[in-house]
Amino acid sequence: MRYMTSASCLIPLALLAGCTLTPAEKARMEQRAQTERADLDKALRGLTPEASTQCISQYRTQQVKSYGPTIVYTVSPRLKYVSQTAGGCDGVGGAGNNIFVTRTTTGQLCSGDIAQTVDRTSGFFTGSCSFGPFVPYRKAQ
Repeated sequence: MRYMTSASCLIPLALLAGCTLTPAEKARMEQRAQTERADLDKALRGLTPEASTQCISQYRTQQVKSYGPTIVYTVSPRLKYVSQTAGGCDGVGGAGNNIFVTRTTTGQLCSGDIAQTVDRTSGFFTGSCSFGPFVPYRKAQ
């Protein structure tokens, strides 16, 4: 009985220890986050943010790309919509191999809607995220 109690305490500790990141993993994650922030800044360079909106038309979108937890919908070089998520939709667009799958009956994507990511090659679901408000970024006239 005493052995069982000790073992039951050690198992959660062992599992917790397996979830901690090594310094090298932390450094890679921080480097990736810095790269994503720099890429996002470059994608939005020359554009000015406006007041957020709850929904956007998905039919006008030419490109979708994720920068970590940030999703950018490009309508044109002069207009992009940015939505913050809690994460889970990484690797969409660009060098990523994931594509977005959204379900809507209105032709609009709205804050709170859930998107799933699918591996382009295998067709397996790889993640999901919920959109926040959409902030339009426009090129000044």
